[in-house]
Amino acid sequence: MKIQKIIGPIIVVFLLAFLTFLVLQQAFPKVQPRLNGTSQVATEKYKETIRYTALGDSLTEGVGDDTKRGGFVPIVANDLQEEFQLTSVEVENYGVAGERSDQIYKRLKKETEIQNNMAESDIITLTVGGNDLMKVIQNNIFGLSMKTFEKPLKKYQTQLTELLTELRNLNPHAPIYVVGVYNPFYVNFPEITDMQTIVDNWNEGTKEIVEENENVYFIPINELIASGLGEPAITVQTEDSSRETGNDLNIVKNNVLYDKDKFHPNNIGYQLMAKAVKDELISTKNEWLLKESE
Repeated sequence: MKIQKIIGPIIVVFLLAFLTFLVLQQAFPKVQPRLNGTSQVATEKYKETIRYTALGDSLTEGVGDDTKRGGFVPIVANDLQEEFQLTSVEVENYGVAGERSDQIYKRLKKETEIQNNMAESDIITLTVGGNDLMKVIQNNIFGLSMKTFEKPLKKYQTQLTELLTELRNLNPHAPIYVVGVYNPFYVNFPEITDMQTIVDNWNEGTKEIVEENENVYFIPINELIASGLGEPAITVQTEDSSRETGNDLNIVKNNVLYDKDKFHPNNIGYQLMAKAVKDELISTKNEWLLKESE
């Protein structure tokens, strides 16, 4: 009798709990599965094919890239295609080594092919400013000072404004991503702090113009490239110097710069650049990935 008295209430409690579970199952809808972290509804709003046009100097051309494929540009395209399961990313690369901002602008104004591709682009990247900066350094190599760069920076900002304005005239909607410049001499001459300040000021000048324009983004790369990857100071011993002096001469080397010129990125450097560009593109994907409303 005592056992029956105990079991009876337990059964009642169990049945009540089971009934409550059934009611809750009906009351709340099931969670829908997601596709690669994106809801099915959102995925249907995304484009299947993207047009990406890259314009700029040697960093866009890919000088220093042993694969000869175009530096960071094809890496970004492949990463985006994989990230969003796109059917294709159509790429046009209009990088020309050595060009300053005014020369890039003139080429854009002159070449119909570039204009047409810009007009149809979903994404535009621009590498600019490095050669403008180097021209100031070369012209004032024996008399460099912080003041030397004030007027040239203002002139560069005016030219960058014209360039961005022309790009926006050609394409009112596509986001434009402007990549900054870096100090290729930092690892070898870290004591020359003025050089780093000059690069920082130049980047700030670019960023200032970028922020004056709608749907234009600045991507800094100085910290990625200037110090190298991991241990920034890699020392290499040269045998010739040892024979002449009886001592080992250690040469400091930046492991993300191209060995042949110690100036442009190497394959690793371009991969670092590509990641910075890709991360910014992903964070602003609604500016270029969403289908146009019908």
